[in-house]
This record gives sequence, C-alpha cells and structure tokens, in this order.
Amino acid sequence: MIGPDRLARVTAEAVVPEQVVAYVSAVTGSRPRMVGPCIGYDSGGELVLVGYPLHDPLDESAMTEAVTLALEIPGLRRITVIGPVRPKPAPAGSRVEEDYYYAIPVPPPRPAQKLRNMLRRASRELTLEQGRRCGEDHMGLVQLYLDARPLASGTRRIFGQLQSYLAASPGSLVLSARLADGRLAAFVVGEFSSLHTAFFMFSFRDLRSAPPGSTDLLLSGLLDEAAHRGHRRMNLGLGINEGIRFFKGKWGPVSFLPYVQVTWEPRPPGLFSHLRGLFGR
Repeated sequence: MIGPDRLARVTAEAVVPEQVVAYVSAVTGSRPRMVGPCIGYDSGGELVLVGYPLHDPLDESAMTEAVTLALEIPGLRRITVIGPVRPKPAPAGSRVEEDYYYAIPVPPPRPAQKLRNMLRRASRELTLEQGRRCGEDHMGLVQLYLDARPLASGTRRIFGQLQSYLAASPGSLVLSARLADGRLAAFVVGEFSSLHTAFFMFSFRDLRSAPPGSTDLLLSGLLDEAAHRGHRRMNLGLGINEGIRFFKGKWGPVSFLPYVQVTWEPRPPGLFSHLRGLFGR
C-alpha cells in the first residue's frame, strides 16, 4: 500500500495526466501502486503502468526497470504500458498506439492575429465563471457530446465519471462560458495539482449556441489561472485526430512527450520451467 505522502508526491511531480492519481483512480476505480520509479494502476490482474519515471520522463532504462518489475507481479494477466518508447519486454505482435502529448509554456506566446480576433469576439458574447462542480447543464453538454460521436467505451466511462473526478481532486477546476441569458455555451476542465505542469483535461461546447472561439477563450482562462498559480507549462493532451490537432495548433504548442501505448498478456511465470520438469528436460 502506498502512503498518502508518496501518492501526493507523484501528483505533485506529474507531467502527464495519468500521473494525477486522484483523476485516474476516480475514473477507473483502480488501485495505485508504485512500480520502481513509476506509478501503476492495478485492477485485479490488469495493470496500467505509466512508464514516465518521476525523476525523468524520458529515462528509457528506468522505464524498462519498471516494466520488468511489473511483469513479476503475482497474478498479472494483462499489462498496458504508456511511455516514451515501446518497452523492450513487450513481445512481437503486442497492440501498439502512438501519439504525442502537446504542451505550451506558461505564459504562452502571443497568439496570432486571427486567434486574437476570435478571442475578442468570444469575450464580447460570453462571461466566464469558475467552479469545482458540474451541474445539470454541464452534464447535458457532456451527453450531447457522447450522443454525437462514436467513442470508445473507455472514453465514455471516463466522461461518465467526470463528477467523481472533480470531487476527488482538489486541484481540478471547471471553467464555464455563459451567454448573456445565462445559458451554458461551453466549459472546460483544468487540473492544477502538479507543481509545475497544468493540464487541459476536457472541453465541451454546445454546437448550437457557442460562438466561434468559445473553447479558445476558455483555454485562455485556464492559461491565466496556470500563470497565477506559478505553473511552467500547460499539457494540452494528445493529438488524437486532425480536428483536435488543429485546435491545439492555433496556440503554437510543441510536441512535449512521445506517447506509446503497448498492451499484451504476459506469459504465465515459470511456464517453460514447469514443462521442462514435466518432460524431464
């Protein structure tokens, strides 16, 4: 069992959202555990290992050490490793997904003229408000998003646990954009529990009423909050698809960290030694 001080240190040093322990625990129901220099999340024989070592997220040898230790966990049936490179112990044929985390410095570079124009227009039509909870209108926007897109079951589960995450993480923040009549046009969730890295976690908007630049205005608000709290960077998350990359690209982000996700089912430990004993070899 990891002590609360150790978990707090992991979150305080987080550079990727998967290292924010309250967030992952709330949306997955898994149990956090340290595996060498990395945090992992155990769900009864299934482990997700966040292979970005706390001392250096690009330390490949430390990641390999953590993967090796994870494979020795009794009862492990399935492992998913998220890290900067494909882990060396992963067998050929493992399922692999690749992307990049994108980040911008805090304070950010001056936006291009087109983006500044969008921000000005959106600021004339919207009022921003901060909070720590999602109300019925917030969850209504989440449901509109879910209804309009063919999302993976894991993504749907995360969005379904949004309120649980906000309640569990004192560093989370809901920034809402409302129209003059009080209707919710869009909102974003930011995470500020890490000492140096803030996180742009989720964004939702009402396509029927949100003016152009609504989400950009909300991101600008999160960046102002990050600067106020003394963060050095804002992790914007993964590229995922062309539309999301275009939105993030307007802010001039850099490819912050490689993201390689590899999943496999480890061979039961000692299998070949048992077979050798059975056949007397």
